[in-house]
Amino acid sequence: MSQDEILQRLVIMSRRLGDPAHDYVILGEGNTSARSDADTFWVKASGTELRTIGASGFVRVRFDGVLDLLSKERLTDGAVKAALEKAKMDHGVQARPSVETVLHAVVLQLEGVNFVGHTHPTAVNAVTCAAAFEAAAGGRLFPDEIVVCGPAAVVVPYTDPGLPLARAVMGRIAEYVEQWGEAPKTILMQNHGLIALGSSAQQVENITAMAVKAARVMLGTYSAGGPHFLTPGDVDRIHTRPDERYRRERLGSEGQSEANGDTDPGN
Repeated sequence: MSQDEILQRLVIMSRRLGDPAHDYVILGEGNTSARSDADTFWVKASGTELRTIGASGFVRVRFDGVLDLLSKERLTDGAVKAALEKAKMDHGVQARPSVETVLHAVVLQLEGVNFVGHTHPTAVNAVTCAAAFEAAAGGRLFPDEIVVCGPAAVVVPYTDPGLPLARAVMGRIAEYVEQWGEAPKTILMQNHGLIALGSSAQQVENITAMAVKAARVMLGTYSAGGPHFLTPGDVDRIHTRPDERYRRERLGSEGQSEANGDTDPGN
């Protein structure tokens, strides 16, 4: 896939995630990204809206220039801003990379992750902002949640957005990979929102939609005595079944997106 095609798919995915009918984000909330090549990635520019974003609403930056920030301590907000500006491929572009650019660089380094969608769905935030957040996020409720969103979510306590959050997410992902032997599909951040990680733009859309459904189901369970999580054995069985693996691969294909009719990404 060419860089232009990657950017086009990123624009389409972002507009769909920003569609007001989904209630995933409003105004300037949320950010998205996509790996451009081995050395660079596209990330949403600060101050743009997902629902109306075009190709000019993304900034292409270098992985090394962004990831280098993780090894530096006690950086001021101004120093981080300057480093992100320096990491831009085209310094003639006035748009500024999102404050979460380091976080996107971290997760795009994971095996099989090519597209990222960070949103603040109302239903998901009703869970992430709850006193029982960690308990509510501690299991899977139904088989399709496992098929689309993986065997578990990465759960991150509230952390200041930007570089501190990127470091916290990186640490939690390392624990997840050690336990499950694969990259996560969902990250739930306390009092913040959802990150969906996919090999394709379509997969990010699927994961986001299923995570929102799971949050609604979770909220509904509390009116009937609370959640009844699937057992670890049940989760492992669904996650490793050959038929479910095949279905997961089919659901994540970009061909499905094209069959549904892509919109013109514009500029």
